Amino acid sequence: MWTDAKSHQHIEESGTMNVMFMIKGTLITAPTSTGTILKGITRDSVLTLAREMGVAVEERFLRVAELEDALKSGTLEEAFGTGTAATIAHINRIGVGGAVYDLPEKTNEAFSNRVLAKLDAIKYGKEADTHGWIITL
Repeated sequence: MWTDAKSHQHIEESGTMNVMFMIKGTLITAPTSTGTILKGITRDSVLTLAREMGVAVEERFLRVAELEDALKSGTLEEAFGTGTAATIAHINRIGVGGAVYDLPEKTNEAFSNRVLAKLDAIKYGKEADTHGWIITL
């Protein structure tokens, strides 16, 4: 994962993907307003669907210390990247502060799997596209 270039105290992205964290039922991802975060289409789609699914969303920088606290306390439920090629890429292990933390196994009930299934259903025409995301040429 990439941190901010100035202080290295905030999580920005993961490689070429936006990164998202589910902590205590709230989906947290970095804001795009600073100009350093990719305005990803998949990111936007996941945030739109999350809100429709009743998931609390916070577009703010997650401090590394806050991530470490969530890992230590077990309140980090999920971490994943969003991007065009992978759609959703689960993060299963995070190293911070000299420790390595394994994240919980992803069940079908995990938000990342539910939102991926919904995106795929829209993409393949199994569910109506109410957002105008699918363009037929």
